Amino acid sequence: MTDKVDLIPAPARCSRNTAGRTSLGSGTALEARPGTEGVARWLRATVGAATGLPFPEVGEGADRLVLSIEPDLPPEGYRLVGDDGPYRIQGGSAAGVFWGAQTFRQLLGPDAFRRAPVRPGREWDLPRVTVEDSPRFRWRGLMLDVARHFMPKEGVLRYLDLMAAHKLNVFHFHLTDDQGWRVEIRRHPRLTEVASWRARTKFGHRASPLWEEKPHGGYYTQDDIREIVAYAAERHITVVPEIDVPGHSQAAVAAYPELGNTDVIDTTALTVWDTWGISSNVLAPTDTTLRFYEGVFEEVLELFPSEFIHIGGDECRKEQWSESVAAKTRITELGLADEDELQSWFIGHFDKWLTARGRRLIGWDEILEGGLAPGAAVSSWRGYGGGVAAARAGHDVVMCPEQYVYLDHRQAPGEDEPVPIGFVRTLEDVYRFEPVPSQLSEEEVRHVLGTQANVWTEVMEDAARVDYQTFPRLAAFAEVAWSRLPAPQERDFADFERRMAAHYGRLDALGVAYRPPTGPRPWQRRPGVLGRPLEGPPPNR
Repeated sequence: MTDKVDLIPAPARCSRNTAGRTSLGSGTALEARPGTEGVARWLRATVGAATGLPFPEVGEGADRLVLSIEPDLPPEGYRLVGDDGPYRIQGGSAAGVFWGAQTFRQLLGPDAFRRAPVRPGREWDLPRVTVEDSPRFRWRGLMLDVARHFMPKEGVLRYLDLMAAHKLNVFHFHLTDDQGWRVEIRRHPRLTEVASWRARTKFGHRASPLWEEKPHGGYYTQDDIREIVAYAAERHITVVPEIDVPGHSQAAVAAYPELGNTDVIDTTALTVWDTWGISSNVLAPTDTTLRFYEGVFEEVLELFPSEFIHIGGDECRKEQWSESVAAKTRITELGLADEDELQSWFIGHFDKWLTARGRRLIGWDEILEGGLAPGAAVSSWRGYGGGVAAARAGHDVVMCPEQYVYLDHRQAPGEDEPVPIGFVRTLEDVYRFEPVPSQLSEEEVRHVLGTQANVWTEVMEDAARVDYQTFPRLAAFAEVAWSRLPAPQERDFADFERRMAAHYGRLDALGVAYRPPTGPRPWQRRPGVLGRPLEGPPPNR
């Protein structure tokens, strides 16, 4: 870069044009050329609201902002040009124009991130620069777990806006788990009547003696989901839903006991789980279960147009299957060796089912065990190993190793860190994360779709806790996912910190309750709430 601008993610090229600055005022027109109308609506609704500028459609001369699609740019690439003429935001597609508009908003300063003007009538100055950029990865994701602690719809929409501001484009929506079911399925109403709430909640790590002795729950209606998906699409974000099978399913079994291993335990006595960890109450490998979840997925496919559907597939305990006559009979009928192969068969069933409907299955890296259909993809969470194995087997992979980009892990050592979980992962640690495993060949690297940060909410009881764990580290992750950075140890973290100094002002304007660089504020601490800190550096695997 030849001109210092405090942009996050860092652009590939930024250069100064003519001297001086361009001013925007009440007469500045917004010209949306074919294909950019949606970006123009977003600009008027957000930047227009923050600045008080009406951005009329008609105008002439240099006092214009021009949006256009230019075929010489990559699909998600953009070019922002400020000189003596109109200010121009160009993209290889509408998505590229939209990402350019995010850069444009950053150049206006932190007040452009508010919801109403704080200085009505002011003019807004922009540097006369050319910024040209395009993303490194096509999958730049954030996974939000709304099963452990429910996030109301307005909070989800807010997180989509925060993702867009950081040029992230895949929202992995973790909708079901042992502790709650969060999406309306009309043919199975007890999933929301029963499975969407629990009587109480463990406060802190599962070893904590503390409980919140009140019901917790919530779910999204199908119209809520349609709204979320449409809101995301307007921001060029794809929503990938996750419906967990065959493990992490106690909430579903509590609502429909016939889904569980009825010959091993009294499934009618189960409730939605109120603590954390990995429940032994998993789905029974029966035709009843398969038909039930085919019905679930039929409604899910109607709601989510995404190419990928996430089916979980992780951490499925086998104790009940080992004791179940029905499970053993199924293993024999299918000619399988053991319960591990039974899980592989279960995943394979939905792999084929989704493929037949033009979708692609994606699951956590345990689904590799036993083989996958060619179109299936893998979320590599247990380090790099799953991603390496998937790519070498010809499967696409999203890199999200827990030791690096699980944002529920603590951000610093010390007793002030609220409910410390896992390894210390500082802002700099996340900034130095490299998504592509070094041992992959050039051909295998093509299977790395991109990367994703995961936010598991067991110890995040409200939106402020989610903000604290997610930010500012998501800003560092966004730069890793978007920008073509040097090798981890060669990255200029000092420059990133300099740019973050400006970015904190944007986060303040957006109302994000991030962790300050100096440590948690007094009200962000959780003294006396037990966590599970892990000492030392995380294993590099």
